[in-house]
Amino acid sequence: MPCVKFTLYLFVCCRMTTFLLTLVACLGQAVLCTTVLSAADDLYVNITILQSATAEGAVCLDGSPPAYHLDRGHGSGVRSWIIYLDGGGWCDSILDCLNRSTDVFGSTKHLNRLGFFGGILYNSSEVNPEFYNWNRVRVKYCDGSSFTGDVEQVDPEYKLFFRGARIFKAIMKDIWIKGMKYAENAVLCGTSAGGLATILNCDKFKSLLPNDARVKCVADAGFFINGKTIFGNSDIQEMYQRIVNLHGSAKNLPSACTSAMEPSLCFFPQNVVPYVQTPLFIINSVYDTWQIKNILVPENLDPQHAWKDCKKHINNCTFSQRIIIQAFGVEFLKTFEGLCPSFTRGYFLTSCYSHGGIRSAAYWFSASSPRLLNKTINEAVADWYFERAGFQYIDLYPCARDC
Repeated sequence: MPCVKFTLYLFVCCRMTTFLLTLVACLGQAVLCTTVLSAADDLYVNITILQSATAEGAVCLDGSPPAYHLDRGHGSGVRSWIIYLDGGGWCDSILDCLNRSTDVFGSTKHLNRLGFFGGILYNSSEVNPEFYNWNRVRVKYCDGSSFTGDVEQVDPEYKLFFRGARIFKAIMKDIWIKGMKYAENAVLCGTSAGGLATILNCDKFKSLLPNDARVKCVADAGFFINGKTIFGNSDIQEMYQRIVNLHGSAKNLPSACTSAMEPSLCFFPQNVVPYVQTPLFIINSVYDTWQIKNILVPENLDPQHAWKDCKKHINNCTFSQRIIIQAFGVEFLKTFEGLCPSFTRGYFLTSCYSHGGIRSAAYWFSASSPRLLNKTINEAVADWYFERAGFQYIDLYPCARDC
């Protein structure tokens, strides 16, 4: 049913020129949020190659079996689970997927046996105070469709498999057997393409858990908007359409959305989130670097590399480039405020010039973590998850004072 749009913020400006100059000056102060961890803080977990999944056709692009890393919970967390979906973009053509099938984003043949667990996956109460003793799973991403693809026929010439949805199902089934069926608490989360996968599979995940379990989803840097390029084109929409068609994703996208609009549009969170029934927390930057580099200024539209230095760091951008980036931020906020209001939804929108990182201690919970309302992302998510307090806040000032 149609929803009434609501306003999250109000800009009141008597002198637009002065206002824009202030915004541009603030953008110039933005910094990239990076991970700072000492060797002593590193946690690496052995890989599980799920050979049995191949019998169900749940395989990576190259036909290799899917994989994940599991670090067991203990104490009060023994019946609590965090499932983290890796990110890594998508492939939208045979050639693109063929190239991807030769690396870690399309095959498990090339993976390290050990997987890094940091931030939300870390096992220390100092870095991850609310979830450190939970069962923590990191799912490897090797299908290029945010775990939505399912094409029965194998590409005859290049022997490519488009089976992302089967991978998700097979891994969930395996960890369900290993104890998730007894879960009292569960979180599905992910970053970037994994953040999008979290949104697209959130209700599906909820259906796998006991009815009395507290199940919620946390999407990090996965709110990709249907934005325009610097020349006004909708390149991202065309790319998503190619992905959905190539991977056969339509039947695995939320049916409430695909029955209302063209399936590829249901790859955009702005169109899917209103239909998600499971409580969802959205973490994103209004000035998300991936979106600026790939939605606003895709490489093919910058043949003279005029944006090359600007893409590396916001401080390298010219005045006019910062104005364009600011306009993208306004477009992002306008898209976000178009969502139906929800008391069960949480969000933490920063003005960092960055692209996620909840698997990083520096981003998730540390002295240098982004803060809104004087809360780190960990604190905001934990308060929301345990229902101690809701959290719906946007940093209205593009001065990166939260970074």
